[in-house]
Amino acid sequence: MLMKTPGGALSTRPLHFIWLVDTSGSMSYDGKIQALNNAIREAIPHMQQVAEDNPNAQVLIRSITFSSGAMWNIPKPTPVADFQWEDVKADGVTDLGNALFMVADQLRMPPMNERALPPVLVLLSDGQPTDEFEAGLAALMSEPWGQKSVRVAIALGADADHDTLQKFIGNPQMKPLQANNPEALVRHIKWASTAVLKAASTPVQASAPPVASAPPVAAAPPVASAPPAPAVAAPAAPAYVPPMIPAPPVYTGGSNEDVW
Repeated sequence: MLMKTPGGALSTRPLHFIWLVDTSGSMSYDGKIQALNNAIREAIPHMQQVAEDNPNAQVLIRSITFSSGAMWNIPKPTPVADFQWEDVKADGVTDLGNALFMVADQLRMPPMNERALPPVLVLLSDGQPTDEFEAGLAALMSEPWGQKSVRVAIALGADADHDTLQKFIGNPQMKPLQANNPEALVRHIKWASTAVLKAASTPVQASAPPVASAPPVAAAPPVASAPPAPAVAAPAAPAYVPPMIPAPPVYTGGSNEDVW
């Protein structure tokens, strides 16, 4: 059942899901870009099901690509029920830092809503950044919603820069997901767009500390003029508790050969 605000409107909280897609020239080799387009397209119905099962979250999807520069190929936050993937092509270098600057700009308040759920950022890349990655990451982390975002990285092929992807994730308990073939890429994208999305749409709530009951106060003798009451500090807001992201499944079947 949906919660309602005092005014009667449905109380839904926006959850921004952003694909950060490497479209550099190396992504054109061995069918990587075609496999990526297909994998994201296959994930959409699963994302829609997760959103349907979590009606208090309004899942909004968009996508940014980076090669020689960066651009929002799907610039408008789109409700997942209406989302359609637009195929991307590969060419140019790997300006990941530029993409992070642009994402950071969109995670400010405004346009972000203070009632939003933690954004989910999924980075897919097969190489190394060719621009100021560290500066772009610092810009992202300077925004409160950048710090609270759930960040997942998928490495496409053996040449992907795992150190860069790990810095983007920013959590030693989570590692980049390795995709060496189209089948692995489909699995990882499905996990990121379902399990991670579900966890982010139902974050753990921090509980306020219990308040001890005040002891009985004895009646005070009459006083000519009572001193002013000391100012009482407002209670601190509950600490932010990040969503609990499940571990990705371990795949044990099929071929384990590197094809990328």
